[in-house]
Amino acid sequence: MTGLTGVPLIVVTEPIPAEPLAWLGERGEVVEAAPGGARFGGLLARAAGLVVRTHTRVDAAMLDAAPDLRVVGRAGVGVDNIDLEACKARGVAVVHTPEANTDAVVSYVWSWVLRTLRPVTVLDGAVSEDRWHGLRREVEAPRELSDLTLGVYGFGRIGSRVGRAGEAFGMHVIYHDLREIEGANGAVAVSRDELLARADVLTIHVDGRPGNRGLIDADALGHLKGDAILVNTSRGMVVDEPALAAFLGAHQRARALLDVHADEPVSAASPLAGLANAELSPHVAAATVPAKERMGWVVADIWRVLEGHEPAFRVV
Repeated sequence: MTGLTGVPLIVVTEPIPAEPLAWLGERGEVVEAAPGGARFGGLLARAAGLVVRTHTRVDAAMLDAAPDLRVVGRAGVGVDNIDLEACKARGVAVVHTPEANTDAVVSYVWSWVLRTLRPVTVLDGAVSEDRWHGLRREVEAPRELSDLTLGVYGFGRIGSRVGRAGEAFGMHVIYHDLREIEGANGAVAVSRDELLARADVLTIHVDGRPGNRGLIDADALGHLKGDAILVNTSRGMVVDEPALAAFLGAHQRARALLDVHADEPVSAASPLAGLANAELSPHVAAATVPAKERMGWVVADIWRVLEGHEPAFRVV
């Protein structure tokens, strides 16, 4: 691959942190512009690089409008919003930051699970003796982590780390994955149906491949315990939301903790909106300052490609 000829234009379609943005700006011409804006079409026509996050769709039509494009950088892990085959056919490299948000997502999963199983009661001031003893009775947790089974659906970079934390809490950890996993520590590989049936806490960590759409459907939910806790921080399309709403309606002791959703932002039309045993968060599992900084450094791989070097994290 040949290197640079002239100063390349890199278009940044969604905000990234200031430091990687400035670093890239010292090397190339950097313009921030969202798709659909008045300037975007003209910029795209001469762009050599493109930095995107979650909401920019890089499809064949966009690629057709970018004849000089050499690289698309996804400031994040998933590349569901990028047509990889279309990029490959046009010789456009795709790079991402697969290791950037692991810590953030793992800590988010456990903060939510712990808050659900072992909520903390904080006094807002002095209380009477009767209220003191009443509170101590009210906050007795019915279950301990060491008595529970953690089921991890997808035992990759994030799922395996969630599993290791579960082991540290004394949980029995089981997992199901398409691949054979080496170095799973104490976690035990099981079939999909066994995973679903045995898990007290089921956490989903699968990718966005088409075959994972509706992975947690009525059939899968039918295998769950009536008091299971389902956590999804992977992809919204993985869960059949009407089926989950029906399951939660029939099993009031079950809980669903969902950070990602079929449609975002979540609207009043969502079958899960307003359910007492469904907690919905606004796609923020990776939202820490350090994680966003690491995701922003996708610019380093973009520059490697533009200089004619092999990037550290190439998708295609």
